[in-house]
Amino acid sequence: MNVTGQSAVFGRRKEPHTIIIARGDQIRHFTVRPWIAAFLGSALAAMAIGYLLATSYLVLRDDLIGATTARQARMQQAYEDRISALRAQVDRITSRQLLDQQLMETKVSELLERQTQLSQRHGRLGPLIERAESEVGTPPAAAPAPVEKPDQHADATGSIGQIAQTYSVASLGAGDTRPFSLWSTRSDPLPSESSADRADKLFVSINQSLKNIESEQLTRVTTLADNAYKSADAITQALEAAGLPVDSDFGKSDSDVGGPLIPLDSSMIFDSKVKELDEALDTLDQLKKEARRLPLANPAPGHSVTSPFGVRTDPILGSAALHSGMDFRAPIGMQAKVTAPGVVTKAGWNGGYGRMVEVDHGNGFATRYGHLSEIDVTVGQKLNAGDVIGKTGSSGRSTGPHLHYEVRHNGEAIDPLRFLTVGKKVEQYL
Repeated sequence: MNVTGQSAVFGRRKEPHTIIIARGDQIRHFTVRPWIAAFLGSALAAMAIGYLLATSYLVLRDDLIGATTARQARMQQAYEDRISALRAQVDRITSRQLLDQQLMETKVSELLERQTQLSQRHGRLGPLIERAESEVGTPPAAAPAPVEKPDQHADATGSIGQIAQTYSVASLGAGDTRPFSLWSTRSDPLPSESSADRADKLFVSINQSLKNIESEQLTRVTTLADNAYKSADAITQALEAAGLPVDSDFGKSDSDVGGPLIPLDSSMIFDSKVKELDEALDTLDQLKKEARRLPLANPAPGHSVTSPFGVRTDPILGSAALHSGMDFRAPIGMQAKVTAPGVVTKAGWNGGYGRMVEVDHGNGFATRYGHLSEIDVTVGQKLNAGDVIGKTGSSGRSTGPHLHYEVRHNGEAIDPLRFLTVGKKVEQYL
């Protein structure tokens, strides 16, 4: 009954489990409560899960490490590729800048060389132009020569220096140690671009200025040479028209010429133009010397002619006679001047000429001055054109005070009017 009653009680109540351990005389027992069992189960489950996770990690760790390493390698490769591309870009830009710098230096060197050449030409032209202006003057029919601006050489020199200074700012000079990527990442325009543009504009401007200077130099040389040839031609034509001897080489053109065409550069053209001007001036100078040795001046300027050259009625006999000269009305005591340089060959009384002076001018030309009241030169004396040889009067075979003037060539009398006419034509060139 009791057992049944206990069992009924035990079945109605849940008693904690007790674990009894007997070892010899020792008996131990442990009461297992539900929460302890739950705790132990949870711990065992956690340990199992941890073990599984650790095992999975150990198994998958190599794959994870390999994937991470591959990812880092790809990132490093991409970074290195980017760096290589940037370096290549820097090298291209640097090479382009070096080429631009070399090109600009070459252009500046060419400009400096041209400027130096033009300065040397200007120095050569100075004395030649002064000589041309003194020899040629300004012929009436000639166009005025262009006047070269004095400040053009200085402006060209300053501008060339400005080109060099501008480009030195544009290039990556030694004073700028920043990497080129800093230049390329700036938001404002590159200094090299704007400076290079300014340098190019200055180069074009100064190159044009130097070309203008060179063109003006050539134009002026050509104009002076043309004026010299025109003056020489005018003198030659006047002398030939009067039947006076002229050197056959003057004004002679060489038309029978030929040969292959070889283009000339600017320096050769300039040298040829300068040579042409020098030859023209030499020709003109020689012609002037020849013309000045001829008796072309008027022995009594401002005084009328009372008797021309040629056949006339003799004033004393009243019959026809040859008058070997020209008579100019002149009062007694007026200065008589020689019409060309020469040497006195006669100075004294000479029959019907009365007091007479004869001057030899060379090349067979001579002049005589008769009826003088006074002689102020001696035989052998050298005279320049315009020197006083004496004073007018009425000595010898004369009806009144006047100046008898003769021109002779190889002893033969020539009409002085021809010389006076030529003298008026060439006076402006002499």
